[in-house]
Amino acid sequence: MTAGGAGGAGGAAGVAGAGAGVAGVVGGGVGGTRGMVGAVGAVGAVRHDLPEVDDFTRPYWDAAAQGRLLLRRCGDCGRAHHYPREFCPHCWAGEDRVAWEPASGLATLYTWSVIHRNDLPPFGTRVPYTAAVVDLAEGPRMMTEVVDCEAADLRIGMALTVTFREAADGVWVAGFRPGQGQSSSRTQEPPAARR
Repeated sequence: MTAGGAGGAGGAAGVAGAGAGVAGVVGGGVGGTRGMVGAVGAVGAVRHDLPEVDDFTRPYWDAAAQGRLLLRRCGDCGRAHHYPREFCPHCWAGEDRVAWEPASGLATLYTWSVIHRNDLPPFGTRVPYTAAVVDLAEGPRMMTEVVDCEAADLRIGMALTVTFREAADGVWVAGFRPGQGQSSSRTQEPPAARR
């Protein structure tokens, strides 16, 4: 692994090591324990990059398929958080006080790690890739992947904008690319646009 950013080798490796945690990093980081824990792909093979979509996270994944990034914001303390939880992790307000809202799609790079080896399917076919932690414009930090940027060009604090890729049929995950442009550009067209 090549580490960079504020966390240094230890901080970045702890976030983006070659273990099961990478699935959450590269898959958009939603769901905590309900997140990407080895979902079964269309051909029946276990894939460690697919979410386990449930009733609570469905709005997030539906928005991602439309090229939009969602956050949760607390109506009591006003703070946004990511990964989405049914309660506010800052003031512990209940699910009736926390709601989905669109994010701007803008972020800055906090830390990263270039992954050169990963034995979990399908990551081995994608190496090297850049697992990262970004600071979203709304405040929360998000584990993700930086795309369309050489590792040598990455810099702490660099401006990023959200992009989406189709990880499996109909499953879109957020990543980030350099620049502050359109807040929800896509690397591919959504399934409806391809038909």
